Amino acid sequence: METQPYSSATNIVALQNLRARGVPDVPEDVDFLMEHLNDPNFDYYAALPSPTSSTTEVHELEPKKIAMSEYSGGASDFDVESRVESTRYSTASRTATCSMFEYDDESPYPEVRAAVASIDDPTMHVNTFRMWFLGIFYTVLISALNQFFSMRYPSIIITAIIAQLTALPLGKGMERILPTTRFNTMGYTWSFNPGPFNIKEHVLITVMANVVVSGAYATDIVATQKVFYNQTLSTSYQLCLVLSTQLIGFSLGGLLRRFLVWPSSMIWPGALVTSALFNTLHKSYGKPESRHISREKFFCIALGCSFVWYWVPGYLWTGLSVFNWVCWIAPNNVVVNALFGTSTGLGMGILTFDWSMIAYIGSPLVTPWWSEANTAVALVICFWIITPIIYFTNTWFTAYLPISSYSTFDNTGLQYDAAQVVTNGSFNVAQYEAYSPVFMTATMAVAYGVAFAAFSSVVVHTFLWYRRDIVRRLKSSLRDERDVHSRLMQAYPEVPQWWYVILGLVMLLLLFITVEVFPTDLPIWAVCVALALAALLAIPVGMLQAITNQQIALNVMFEMIGAYLLPGKPIAVMIFKASAYMGTNQAVGFAGDLKLGHYMKVPPRLMFTAQVLAAFLSSIVVTLVQDWMFANIVDICTPTQPQFFSCPSTATFGSASLLWGSIGPHRLFSPGAMYSPLLWFFAVGAFLPVPFYYLARRFPLSYWRYINIPVFFAGIGAMPPATGINFASWAIVGFTFQWFMRRYHFRWWMRYNYILSAGLDAGVMLSLIIIFFLLQLPKGGINLNWWGNTAWQNTADIMGTPLYVMPPGNTFGPSTWS
Repeated sequence: METQPYSSATNIVALQNLRARGVPDVPEDVDFLMEHLNDPNFDYYAALPSPTSSTTEVHELEPKKIAMSEYSGGASDFDVESRVESTRYSTASRTATCSMFEYDDESPYPEVRAAVASIDDPTMHVNTFRMWFLGIFYTVLISALNQFFSMRYPSIIITAIIAQLTALPLGKGMERILPTTRFNTMGYTWSFNPGPFNIKEHVLITVMANVVVSGAYATDIVATQKVFYNQTLSTSYQLCLVLSTQLIGFSLGGLLRRFLVWPSSMIWPGALVTSALFNTLHKSYGKPESRHISREKFFCIALGCSFVWYWVPGYLWTGLSVFNWVCWIAPNNVVVNALFGTSTGLGMGILTFDWSMIAYIGSPLVTPWWSEANTAVALVICFWIITPIIYFTNTWFTAYLPISSYSTFDNTGLQYDAAQVVTNGSFNVAQYEAYSPVFMTATMAVAYGVAFAAFSSVVVHTFLWYRRDIVRRLKSSLRDERDVHSRLMQAYPEVPQWWYVILGLVMLLLLFITVEVFPTDLPIWAVCVALALAALLAIPVGMLQAITNQQIALNVMFEMIGAYLLPGKPIAVMIFKASAYMGTNQAVGFAGDLKLGHYMKVPPRLMFTAQVLAAFLSSIVVTLVQDWMFANIVDICTPTQPQFFSCPSTATFGSASLLWGSIGPHRLFSPGAMYSPLLWFFAVGAFLPVPFYYLARRFPLSYWRYINIPVFFAGIGAMPPATGINFASWAIVGFTFQWFMRRYHFRWWMRYNYILSAGLDAGVMLSLIIIFFLLQLPKGGINLNWWGNTAWQNTADIMGTPLYVMPPGNTFGPSTWS
C-alpha cells in the first residue's frame, strides 16, 4: 500500500481511498476522519463536504466578527473573546482540488475548534490586582488542603476546576466593589479595577491553582525521614529541599515549548477541557437560560448532592466506602478476602458508593474512554490474573504475606523495620545479615514489573511514532507554526531563554547547597546525572501526556538508577529520585499550562511569572502544613490511625527507599537475586509497542490504534496503595460518561460532564473538611459504633491475614542472605 505524503494540510479523501499514513496515528493526533470515530453524528460513508461548504459542528464556538474598539470602561460583552475579525477558513489557502485545504484561520483538529476561540483581543487587562489577589488566595488554600488530605486514605484532591468555577463570581464581585481610581507610579498607570473581570485574568488564576494541585513531591522525603528513619529535621532543610526540587523543573519547561506547546498536534486534552469551560462560563455568565438548566445551577446542585451524600459512606455507614460485601459474608476466609478485600486484597468487588474512592486515581469524567479502557484491561491482566497466580503458587514466598500492601516485610511476616538495617542514614550490612532479607507482596512485585515495562515502552513508542517530529522541531520556532493560535500568540513577547536559564541556575545552586550543607550523602555529580536524565525523558513523557492525558511515572526507574549509583544511601537515593522525577514532571506540567495559555492567548511572560510564584508559595505552605500535622495529629502515618491518616504515599515512598536505597537493587533484581525475573518486563515493554504500531498503520480505522502500551502499563501505576475497587469503579463510571453519555447524549455531555466532575469533587472536599474538623478531630472525636462502621473492619482483609500463617518463632525464605 502506498503512503500519502505528510503536509500541514488535512487530507480529506473518500473512505474507500484511505491509505496507510506516515504520521502519528494515535487517538488524539489523527486526521479529520479518525478524530470522529466516536462521534455518532458523523457518517463516514456519506460523501464528505467540499472545503467551500461549512464543516463546523453544531457545538463549535462561533467566532465573533467584531471591529476593534477601545475599552470604554463600562461593562462589555467583549471580555470573553477577541475583537479581531476572523473567518472560518482562509480562502487564500484553498487549493484547486477539493480533497485538500489548509486551515489558516482555524486549528486542523476538530476538538480544538470545538473548545478554543480562534480570535484574540491583545488589549485585555491581564496584569491586575484582582488576578494576583485571587491567584495567591487559591495557591495557598489548595496547597494547604491538598497536603492535608494527601496523607489520608481515601483522600480527595481539590482540582483546579474548583478554583476555575469559583474564581469567576469572586472576580466579578471584585469588579463591582473595587475602586476604579487610577494611580500613576513611576510613570506606570494602574488601577485596582481597570475594567470588567475578563477571561485572561481568570485563566491566570486557574493556572496558579493548577500548579499547586499535586503538592510538593519532596514532602514525602521529609515524612519518610521522620517516620521510617526517625530523623529530626530542621525547617531550613525542609524548605531548601522542597523549593529546589519543586522549581528546577520549570527551567526545563522552557526547552519543551517547541515540542509540546507550539505544535498544533500536541492538543493536550486536559487543556481543551479547561478551555471549553472558560469559554462556556464567560459566554453565559449572568445570562438566564430558558431552554435548559444553567451550568452554574447544575454545579451547585451537583455540589450539594455530593456534600450531603458523602456523609453516608464517609461517616454514617463507612462500609459503603470500601464495600467489600463478599468479605462481610466470609470474614475469616483468607482466599475470599484476598480476592475481594479492599485493604490488603485485590478489590474484585468492583463497586463503591464513595466518590473519593472512585476518583482516588483521578476523575473518570475527564480521562478519555479509550485511555480508561487501556487501564481497565491492564488491571484485569496484571492484577486480577497474574497477581493471584503469583500469590497462590507462593512465588517469592508471597503467600506468607498479604496479597496486596504498600509495605515491605521481613521473614517473620511482620513489616520490615528499616531502623534495624540503617545506621546514621547509611545501610549496615552486618545488621542486615543478622535481621532479614526484604520481601514484597505480590501486588508490589507486579507493580515494579509494570513500572519497568512502562519505561521501556515509552522509549520505543516515542521512537516509533515521533522520531521524525522531534528531529524536525529541534530547529523550529513559534513563527514556523502555521495554525491560527501560534500566529495570534506572536502579538505577545515570548519569554526570553535566559529567564529559564537564570531560574534553573538559582534552583540548581540551592539544591547543591542543600545536599552539601545538610547530611544527605548525595554528591553534586549525582545531582547533575539526575537532572540530565530528567531533561532527556521530558520530551517523550510530555508528548504522551499531550496526546493521551495520561502521565507516565518514571520514579521507579530513577530510583533504580540512583540506587546503583549510590548503594546503601537511602536518603541520597530519595533526593536523587526527587530531582530527576520532579525535573521531568514539573517540566511537563509547566508545558501543559503553557499550552492552556497558548489556547487562551495569555501573555507568556505573565504566565511564566504566575507559575513560578505559585510554585514558590506552595513549597512553603505544604512544608508548614505537614509540620503542623506531625505535631497535632495523634498516631499519624500508622495503619491504625483513627481518622485514616495512614500516609499511604509516604508508606510507599518509605518502602521504596528501603528496597532501593538501603538494601539495593543488586540484592533484589540483579541476575540470580530473588526478584530478577521481573527484569523481563523491560523486554515486554520494549516489544509490545511494535506490533500494535504496525497494525495501526495497516488498519488505520480499526481499534488497533486505540491500544497504547505506555498508557496500558503506566495507568495502573497507583496500585498499591490503590486497589482494584478504585480502578474498577473508575472505569465503570468512565464508561458511563465518557463513552455512553458522550456517544448517545453528546449535547448533555458537552454541557455538563466536566461541571459534574467539578461539583462531585467540591462536595466531597467540603464534607471531608467538616467531618474531620467538627466530628473526628476535637477531643478524640465522635464515632458511631454500629455494624455498618465495624463489620468491614473485622475481616481478614483489614487484618492483613496471609494465606500461610507463620508460627511464632519460625521464619520463611532463604536461610542465608547477604
